[in-house]
Amino acid sequence: MFKEVIILDAAKLIQDIAHVLGTIKEKKPLVHNITNMVVMNDTANILLHIGASPVMAYAREEVEEMVSLAGALVLNIGTLTPALVDSMIMAGKKANQLGVPVVLDPVGAGATILRTESTLRILDQVKVTILRGNAAEVSILVGMEAVVKGVDAAGVANNPALIVRSAAEKFGLTVAVSGKIDAVSDGARTVLIENGHSMMGELTGTGCMCTAITGAFAAVCSDPLTAAAGALVAFGIAGEEAARFSPPLPGSYKMALFDQVYVLSPDKIISAARLKKE
Repeated sequence: MFKEVIILDAAKLIQDIAHVLGTIKEKKPLVHNITNMVVMNDTANILLHIGASPVMAYAREEVEEMVSLAGALVLNIGTLTPALVDSMIMAGKKANQLGVPVVLDPVGAGATILRTESTLRILDQVKVTILRGNAAEVSILVGMEAVVKGVDAAGVANNPALIVRSAAEKFGLTVAVSGKIDAVSDGARTVLIENGHSMMGELTGTGCMCTAITGAFAAVCSDPLTAAAGALVAFGIAGEEAARFSPPLPGSYKMALFDQVYVLSPDKIISAARLKKE
């Protein structure tokens, strides 16, 4: 059986991403996060700055009710416990019933059995819309060789396009991987994104922030590839601009990053996006 080939227009995709950013700022979608405690405050603020409305709710007694109000659900296993994974699955199943997009960040998958098995359990029981992680985490999930040190990527094959395409085909969803070059694929379409700055790697939680922003894009965009690519482009441009407006020091850079997410405009997306089809 021949696989359908979808022609991707990179220039149109950039225009679409700019439009989605404007829609986020106009509609201010509620993004329900069941996320890790290390970066919870930062992810809430980054959602506010991009134009969305964050809520952090993980008690089993309320997750179904809360996700019913949301435009997107973001699941992040950074500080997972078995009980928290149960809450994620409960919220995810309710989101599936309601047609609410689900974004999953498999933080540290491959570092421990619990993290890897919990990620695979979520993927098995919840229809995830977008899987967003680093190259090592996603490689582990598809059976490629990789090294995960704690929750960070320590070594991985240097082919992000292959990684995202393989994961998209295996799990039947859209996959976004961040790194020196970001990559996004839904199996039929693959894009590479070159926005970003090395200082982003000096802060804990920038990946988690990007995942939260992915939730904001998914909440107002029906095409998961556009949403996933949009989050990477938007956050990457903000990272570049933050380096222009701050000294190369992590504390100053973090404040500048938040500021640049806040002032990011659709016009800036169009002028600064560095995205190409693979």
